[in-house]
Amino acid sequence: MGKLRAEIQHFYSQPKQMRMLLLTNMAYAFALPVIELFIGAYIIRKSNDVSLVMVYQLAQGTGIPITFAINGFLLRRFPISRLYALGMIVSGVDMAVMMLFNDINMLGVAVIGFIMGLSYGFFWANRVFLALTTTTDYNRNYYYGLETFFFTIASIVMPLVAGYFIAATQKLGWLGGSLNSAYHILTALVILLTLIASYITGKGNFVNPPNARFLYFQFHRLWDKMLALAALKGVAQGFIIAAPVMLIMRLVGAEGSVGSIQSSGSLLSAIMLYLLGRMAKPEHRLKIFTVGLGLFVIGSAINMFRFDALGAIIFVVCLVFARPLLDLAYFPIQLGVIECVAAKEKRNQFAYIFSHEAGLYVGRLFGCLLFIFTARYAGEDTALRYALLAVAIVQFFSVFVARSILKDGEWCEASRVSPIASNALKEPAEL
Repeated sequence: MGKLRAEIQHFYSQPKQMRMLLLTNMAYAFALPVIELFIGAYIIRKSNDVSLVMVYQLAQGTGIPITFAINGFLLRRFPISRLYALGMIVSGVDMAVMMLFNDINMLGVAVIGFIMGLSYGFFWANRVFLALTTTTDYNRNYYYGLETFFFTIASIVMPLVAGYFIAATQKLGWLGGSLNSAYHILTALVILLTLIASYITGKGNFVNPPNARFLYFQFHRLWDKMLALAALKGVAQGFIIAAPVMLIMRLVGAEGSVGSIQSSGSLLSAIMLYLLGRMAKPEHRLKIFTVGLGLFVIGSAINMFRFDALGAIIFVVCLVFARPLLDLAYFPIQLGVIECVAAKEKRNQFAYIFSHEAGLYVGRLFGCLLFIFTARYAGEDTALRYALLAVAIVQFFSVFVARSILKDGEWCEASRVSPIASNALKEPAEL
């Protein structure tokens, strides 16, 4: 209990804006697993076409960079907290619209995916900027460790509860045995969580970026390397989101299995990540990044060799550890490079957030099209079995790009501002 009190005190020792951002993300963390996992399961159940999940991912990925650009202009007129809240609320509403569809077709999936991409665009564009301005390189490991802890705990609780609820509705006759009713209740819960998260956001007193140009096409060579790293991440991103639900629905069972398997190992992962975020230093990020990529390759290789229920389970468990490890290392690297290059080029920091999303989209586009064409012309089993490993191996080359970034950047003085002296972390006088 003494250690727990010490951790709570450490949390309250952080700047208020950082704490409010963490609390906002904690509330939304319990909505995201339901959106990510069960929209894919719903598409498969209604259409019996696995490749439509990748169409959804591609449409979603297309909506995100478009919204990043729109968001850049809207930030000149609207508070960032409202745009951030808008992204969260639209994601819940979009899920509700999807659940009203009786027939699933490619056009409908593409439209819903695009709108979800718009919501994620508002969410991620503002989330990255707020994380950038409310933290420094000194406390980013802690910030992302705690944030990832929230998201990992949510990935334990929500898939398990939601998956059991859907399975029990069918087996025990809840709600008249209607799976559609079960999905509607889950959607209502998601909307409630987004409203709670939006309310907390309004309490943060967050500051908008300066009203300045944010669209550029030429950058410092250090940022060019960061864009290459973003593209490599994007190649795997669509697969990482969609692959678990596709593999489990195909090789293991129904939605109940999706929830149960996704929760396996997540508790241990959450504890490990919080400790890493609390104790790890900036120089440890490359090692954490390498371990995360290695787990992705190992899980994909086992899935390829076995391609059965056990192989799918092992892959998902590896992914449960790999995804948060990658995020814990990647995001602090990204923010540090933004600070460094923005200071060198004297540009608006949001310009690099927008450019980074464009790099991610190039990777997502390649990854999604790879899966869709492989599934259409070589079969869905081939896509899930071999293309997944190919993507994991390609992404592993991110290790060498990240090493070059860290060596080339050497974290310039802009990212080494102490938390006490940082103007970004000063709280308003009335607080």
